[in-house]
Amino acid sequence: MFFSRISIREDAASSGRFWSAFRSPYSVHQAVWNLFGDRPDRERDFLYHLKETSGPPVVYALSAREPVDSDELWSVQAIDFAPKLQEGMRLGFLLRANPVRTRAGKRHDVIMEEKHRLKAQSVPRADWPLEAELVQEAGAAWLRARSERAGFGVHAVRADGYRQHEFSKVGDGRHVSFSTVDFTGLLEVLDPTCFFREALCRGIGHAKGFGCGMILVRRN
Repeated sequence: MFFSRISIREDAASSGRFWSAFRSPYSVHQAVWNLFGDRPDRERDFLYHLKETSGPPVVYALSAREPVDSDELWSVQAIDFAPKLQEGMRLGFLLRANPVRTRAGKRHDVIMEEKHRLKAQSVPRADWPLEAELVQEAGAAWLRARSERAGFGVHAVRADGYRQHEFSKVGDGRHVSFSTVDFTGLLEVLDPTCFFREALCRGIGHAKGFGCGMILVRRN
């Protein structure tokens, strides 16, 4: 596995490809995929996290292959990823995830689900918790429910930055919509092998093709 820090080249803005690559959220998604798209039928074998800054975007990626910049837009720094994990190790983490539950083949946003529950119970809108409280409660519960099967336990977590994303795919015009929540906190490794395979390499939740699911960790 390779861990990569991918940033925009200083001379990228002089390329016409730069302006088409970053004209919309879906174009950014396509530009990242192009780093790993060595053939048309290639299935996704990477996770990525788009770090939003006031300047040019920075992408962190975990992949089975090294990214290749065929568009001459990116500066790529890739290293072998082989963390030394131990049971009981505590790590700080950052995760952008798509918090949904699947029922009857359909995915349901857990934040919107909580709002629908309050509405169905006829709770007056004035008595609803603040959205930040809903995001924290529902988001943290969603992550904890998935943590043990992925080899870790959650000791502390902050869930915020709830956003809904909507755009159309370039080419076929299909509508894409999904939500994200940003999680930060402290976790404990319960099963090193499972944690590496399920949490780090496979990621957490859905919408991984759109920059969700990659968990970034650091020693606490």
